[in-house]
Amino acid sequence: MQIHALHCFGATPGSGNPALVIEGGAPDAPARAAFARARNTTCVFLDAGIVDFHYPHARSPLCLHATLAVAHVLFARQPEAPVLAVSTALRGQRLELLRDGDACYVRLQAQAAAQPAPVPGLLAAMGIAPVSAPCAASVGSPKLLVEVADAAALHGLDPDHVALAALHAWGAQAGINGIYAWCRRPDGRFEGRNFNHLDPALEDSATGVAAGALTVLLGHGITLLQGRASGRSCLISTRVTPGAVLVGGRVEADAGARQS
Repeated sequence: MQIHALHCFGATPGSGNPALVIEGGAPDAPARAAFARARNTTCVFLDAGIVDFHYPHARSPLCLHATLAVAHVLFARQPEAPVLAVSTALRGQRLELLRDGDACYVRLQAQAAAQPAPVPGLLAAMGIAPVSAPCAASVGSPKLLVEVADAAALHGLDPDHVALAALHAWGAQAGINGIYAWCRRPDGRFEGRNFNHLDPALEDSATGVAAGALTVLLGHGITLLQGRASGRSCLISTRVTPGAVLVGGRVEADAGARQS
């Protein structure tokens, strides 16, 4: 088994959202889930061009920061390739990988997303006061996008285990992979936080699928900040091209981790 530890979407060297890329690891989903729980981090299992994403609490159809980690590993072996591609294990979604300097990008398409109504009281229990109508959007893993007033409102959110459990139960029923709270910044950029883990301590530092979903909602490329709540500064860039959305950012090996 070979394990690559990487940080993705880092705004500065040494920052970013951690992910493990595992090659030659456990062949079945239960064992992979147990591995992710034991490591307590996002894991992506890479096997013959198939990527299988496991969070400590759940298997996921798509995780873009882990996909960027896979891109970093594959481009190191094929540095001259203009585009590489992998497919997801759960839904067979094709993901095209591109590289631009020390940044990697994933090319995706917008996907249909149902517009379910949140459970009455759920947003209030989360402490979220929306300033526009919540809307679901997706590039492969649907998110309920909820705009809040500003960065102060965004970082004032502190949902407890009960609220997160209610969110998880609602999301499982509605087919929505969590709530992404976001705001507009005075400098023209955007900032967001992702809520889909049961443990508040496991809040994502960067959520590429949410950045892609927000790009679909807004209809233009964005620069998105995330990670203040976790202490890891992240920066996600998106672009809109004919028929596709590109989501990307910096990727670097975790200098403090031993590759095995």
